[in-house]
Amino acid sequence: QVQLVESGGGLVQPGGSLRLSCTASGIIFSNYAMNWYRQAPGKQRELVASITSRGTTNYVDSVKGRFTISRDNAKNTVYLQMNSLKPEDTAVYYCNTHWASARVIYDYWGQGTQVTVSS
Repeated sequence: QVQLVESGGGLVQPGGSLRLSCTASGIIFSNYAMNWYRQAPGKQRELVASITSRGTTNYVDSVKGRFTISRDNAKNTVYLQMNSLKPEDTAVYYCNTHWASARVIYDYWGQGTQVTVSS
């Protein structure tokens, strides 16, 4: 059974930093790309950052230069370091992995962690 467990959210002032963690179990972690999504109230869920199994990263334009995604395969954990946080970064952040095999799509999500940026 695949499980993704996030931690590290909270309340932070504008300009502050947070680091989110997501620990996976039930998969060979190093084989799969990992993603961070977020969903703000009244908005659609959006892909924030992704990292391939080889460590190639991609970011949505709104977080480039402020957020960094990384992974530690020995710990089965993916991180999202968030710096220079803005009120518009307020959202529930979700860890995700998905892949296709034999025409079957496997799509797993964590429970989400709330990030609130406010003074």
